[in-house]
Amino acid sequence: MRLEIKIKSPTFAPEIFNRRMSSTTKYIFVTGGVTSSLGKGIISASLGKLLQARGFTVTIQKFDPYINIDPGTLNPYEHGECYVTDDGAETDLDLGHYERFLNVRTSQANNVTTGRIYNNVITKERKGEYLGKTVQVVPHITDEIKRNIFLLGETGKYDFIITEIGGSVGDIESLPFVEAVRQVRWDLGANNAMVIHLTLIPYLKAAKELKTKPTQHSVKELLSYGIQPDILVCRTEHPLSMEIRKKLALFCNVNLNSVIEAIDADTIYDVPLLMKKEKLDERVLAKLKMTTKHEPDLEQWKIFLGKLKNPLNEVTIGLVGKYVSLPDAYKSIAEAFIHAGSQNDCKVNLKWISSEDIHKDTVETIIGSLDAVLVAPGFGERGLEGKIEAIKYVREQKIPFLGICLGMQCAVVEFARNVLHLVDASTTELNPKTKHPVIDMMEEQKKITSKGGTMRLGSYDCKIKKGSKAHHIYGDTLIQERHRHRYEFNNKYLEQMEEAGLKGTGVNPESGLIEIVELKDHPWFVGVQFHPELKSTVLSPHPLFVKFVAAAMEYKGK
Repeated sequence: MRLEIKIKSPTFAPEIFNRRMSSTTKYIFVTGGVTSSLGKGIISASLGKLLQARGFTVTIQKFDPYINIDPGTLNPYEHGECYVTDDGAETDLDLGHYERFLNVRTSQANNVTTGRIYNNVITKERKGEYLGKTVQVVPHITDEIKRNIFLLGETGKYDFIITEIGGSVGDIESLPFVEAVRQVRWDLGANNAMVIHLTLIPYLKAAKELKTKPTQHSVKELLSYGIQPDILVCRTEHPLSMEIRKKLALFCNVNLNSVIEAIDADTIYDVPLLMKKEKLDERVLAKLKMTTKHEPDLEQWKIFLGKLKNPLNEVTIGLVGKYVSLPDAYKSIAEAFIHAGSQNDCKVNLKWISSEDIHKDTVETIIGSLDAVLVAPGFGERGLEGKIEAIKYVREQKIPFLGICLGMQCAVVEFARNVLHLVDASTTELNPKTKHPVIDMMEEQKKITSKGGTMRLGSYDCKIKKGSKAHHIYGDTLIQERHRHRYEFNNKYLEQMEEAGLKGTGVNPESGLIEIVELKDHPWFVGVQFHPELKSTVLSPHPLFVKFVAAAMEYKGK
């Protein structure tokens, strides 16, 4: 009896397969193993920085395995902050790292989730694009992942595209992405695509030794999916000995010089220099047969680090918010203070303050000794009255204040209640039946019922009044800033507020939306409807944060 085995041939999109011969862009994939939260985003950004510093053009994209279309509807306690790009994409917070390190703007194409992949495929199926075919994970889902992987490369703008694969190898939800990576390596060939595997080398205190077995198992798992990593980047609390490196190289089947130590650093901004010392960029260039243009030019980066680590001044600034138990919920704000602090030769100590802890009896104890206060963005009713109470205190005590998004709206509510004596004044987000809705839902938002991706998102123009504090801060009368909100300043109350001293000094020229308010008789009191923290980078600190830290220094000096 003759046994016949029929092997189903994989289907390929010809345009994807043909890239093997035509691609000039190099693709680097960063996977993670053993555990999550090892810092794939920081390693990706650091490698990107090193390649950029050699004269190459680089961008980084994040592929996340969760089924949400984007992080816009996720609780910050679960996922950290939702980062927003110029084109209005709600994305993973790692895109913030990419922008802060590379000083290059990202877009919708830089963050893709399982949800978006499946949504695209199902939409095509409903339109009949797969008519007559059974839609499957392979090839339809994997081909859609590959199509998104190549989108940025098709622009022809980049020498390198680094793709971070979220989660850990072995997670059920990440399997289609890993399979897509395997296929891309086959499509493009060894000289055009490579895999860096970030893993953990735990230290057992009782045994007083580093253990390589978890990494060996992680690589074995990756091998079972058909992927041999080209480089191992090993997170560790202690230096890797040559014996450990040889063991990892032998049992993970990588070259000895491709075992890269990623030791814990004082700050994430040390990591590019640590990776340069480990020659990560050199190994990548060698693997992809790329000729380096010159040695990495990191002079400006080193100047930034030198000022960051050797401050001449020190201030303490309170960050008042509702998600302070998870600092990643305000990641971009925290990093913007680091950039601004370095620019001012000043160490900024952030005091994380839960707005729920603030009321009339506690506000002076909590805030009285601070050099400045930032009231953070957020959504919902919880903690709102605490923010308003904090703003009342800093307004009366002349403490420097910066309000962002909801923080600005709370400043308007506080002013209406306590200066205009509109006792019932509120935001309709908190009190839909208020007699004085000084903050109201934007008109175009009132008919929207869907929550995902429907806010006012992305970059918008803001025209600044000459002679205002905002004009002094920006040095310009027309700026662009990023937004993420549904509620706005109610212009019906603008004249009344301006007569009492709260000026609208920044306005969107198309909608008339008040973007910036500032208090006339106060040394530094500014509220902004937009999110300036999203545009602050290492080499371009945001002027609002730079001037705010300077104001804190001046207040402390007095």
